[in-house]
Amino acid sequence: MDALESLPQQLVYGLALGSVYAMIALGYSMVYGVLEFINFSHGEVFMVGAFASLLTLTALTGIGGILAWGPLLLLTMLAVAMLASGALGVAVERLAYRPLRKSSRLAPLISAIGVSLILQNLVMLLQVHFQGDSRPQSVPARDVVPAGSWEVLGVRISYTAGLVFAVSIVLMIALGALVSRSSLGRSMRATAQDAEVAGLMGINVSGVITRTFLIGSGLAGAAGCLVALYYTQIDYTMGFSAGIKAFAAAVLGGIGSIRGAMAGGLVLGVTEAFAATFLSATYKDLVAFVLLVVVLAIRPAGLLGRKTLERV
Repeated sequence: MDALESLPQQLVYGLALGSVYAMIALGYSMVYGVLEFINFSHGEVFMVGAFASLLTLTALTGIGGILAWGPLLLLTMLAVAMLASGALGVAVERLAYRPLRKSSRLAPLISAIGVSLILQNLVMLLQVHFQGDSRPQSVPARDVVPAGSWEVLGVRISYTAGLVFAVSIVLMIALGALVSRSSLGRSMRATAQDAEVAGLMGINVSGVITRTFLIGSGLAGAAGCLVALYYTQIDYTMGFSAGIKAFAAAVLGGIGSIRGAMAGGLVLGVTEAFAATFLSATYKDLVAFVLLVVVLAIRPAGLLGRKTLERV
């Protein structure tokens, strides 16, 4: 009975977690939709966003004044995290993936794994150099979001969980509008459908790919900022598990589909929350991946069956 009574509360936690998975999964789906390539360094881009937001928080609270005001501090953290991760994503595409674009599909995949390891160890070495160790870092989230919660129909929603969900939804809606209504979105859909023909029609395919990495990586950076505030602790290995979960979410929803990534992330987050309630937190990862296997056995293309960005 206690588990059933906590169901609405776990749904809130699941939606907050799932919205983060969805934002990271969007990067996987966007890159796959355009290049048919899995960017396995995407989890580390998310991790860099978390560290960038922590550095921003530390710097601005040290300065004080209006810069340390909660809403302005949050917006600045999000902006810096998205810019840092977006710039990193563009640099990775230019240096590690573009030279291999005409190679076999295995070459960029191996390169992506190598980039992931390089970024993870680079952050670790920077921590050791500047702090003397590589222990997890605490995030003073209360400087940004005050403690407390709303009560809605008997369910308590913490300010932080509400913030995570609200910001994620706003960013995902903005991405959907960008892809479906803007000239860049039309170029992305055309490139996803046939890059060679898109180039012949005057579309700068390389520019579209670069912007795809920029946007997808920026969303991962925003997710890193929100996770830092939600869990109040980050470390250089956090990108691996989050990246694997987000990749699973993208596949669950339909790799290459914007809406599929969103749906897959939310479903995965809610599934994990319910599994932790009715079974044990130990088994939540197992249940999530069993769900993935079952869904793919029934619908090999994922929940929404999207294969390319033009089907949004």
